[in-house]
Amino acid sequence: VGWAWDITNFVWWVGIGHAGTLISAILLLFRQKWRTSINRAAEAMTIFAVLCAGSFILMHMGRAWMAYWALPLPNTYGSLWVNFNSPLVWDVFAISTYLTVSVVFWYVGLIPDLATIRERAIARGDKIRAFVYGLLSFGWDGSAKTWARYEEVALILAGLSTPLVLSVHTIVSMDFATSLIPGWHTTIFPPYFVAGAIFSGFAMVLTLMLITRHVFKLQAYITLEHIESMNKIIVLTGSIVGVAYITELFVAWYSGVQYEAYAFINRATGPYWWAYAAMMSCNVISPQLFWIRKIRRSIYWTFFLSIVVNIGMWFERFVIIVTSLHRDYLPSSWAMFYPTWVDIGDYIFTFGLFFTLFFLFAKFLPVINMAEVKAVLKSTSQTTLEKVNARTAESVAAEQQAAASSSDEAKVSDS
Repeated sequence: VGWAWDITNFVWWVGIGHAGTLISAILLLFRQKWRTSINRAAEAMTIFAVLCAGSFILMHMGRAWMAYWALPLPNTYGSLWVNFNSPLVWDVFAISTYLTVSVVFWYVGLIPDLATIRERAIARGDKIRAFVYGLLSFGWDGSAKTWARYEEVALILAGLSTPLVLSVHTIVSMDFATSLIPGWHTTIFPPYFVAGAIFSGFAMVLTLMLITRHVFKLQAYITLEHIESMNKIIVLTGSIVGVAYITELFVAWYSGVQYEAYAFINRATGPYWWAYAAMMSCNVISPQLFWIRKIRRSIYWTFFLSIVVNIGMWFERFVIIVTSLHRDYLPSSWAMFYPTWVDIGDYIFTFGLFFTLFFLFAKFLPVINMAEVKAVLKSTSQTTLEKVNARTAESVAAEQQAAASSSDEAKVSDS
């Protein structure tokens, strides 16, 4: 089973990187105000996750110093014709395009907040910070003309990013769907992979935002309403993923192809049945708990289930790749896959890279979009401080009520 671990982790990280652009772009186009408190950290998560995914492409190449061979270089560098039939080339184009647009979109949203930090540094007499953030903010002056241009650019980038959200994971799914391997050769993969990517991405956003909310005391800005809205999207995408699983089983039976049928029977009853069971439990059963409003608005349940969903999505990629390859057409090529310490070390490395970048981002840059949150807070007759205090009180009261009800239920069950 060649490259099973690398491609499994590559697809998993790419999927996690989708929710940031979805929140920022699609919800911006639909004028969803609840995105303002979570879009900044979600966009940063997108960039860092895509970087982690790109590292697995380099590992998959085997010789990372030859990575430029996958680029469409001119012939003056020698005979370096790109093989456009290679899925590696598709992934390079998809990842590089998605990363470029995501970085630009994230940075454009940062400019007003960088200008705010610059002004505060000037007021404190911190010349170094004022100079650095002054360069990064491109001389933002906050005039009406500047704001108008900023909003135009944001809408244009949102329009560019929206089809990218759909196209990038579609291209990743075609790495598998264009092959003839049983379990991969199916037309359902593009929408199935896109729904799964949004599913896992929103789960990771929830995990990070709940930690950020607790550490930075952002209960007034990341409220239970934000968490509940994201949980509703997880229920929707999780249900779509569940329908895709059922459709796969139906098509394998209805096609009448014995190799296809065997691939899915082997997934559920073969040597890797435990991975298939974990996938179904985490991705299909656990998100359905969010139909219950009390669980949907519970911080602890949300944090736990968001981690469970991402574990399940990793098992989904593992099941798709490994179980389809370890039982090929020829019994002589059948083998079991066991990750080595190098494989596990590579995976742990990407986690270290991801969280290091995210913590550096949280230390030096605003984790929420200050400019957009101010605009939302000032849209009522209340002052900003009154609005923040009211939202804090509501959020804390709701959490206390949820905790009290759960403790009452525990007492009743004990009695």
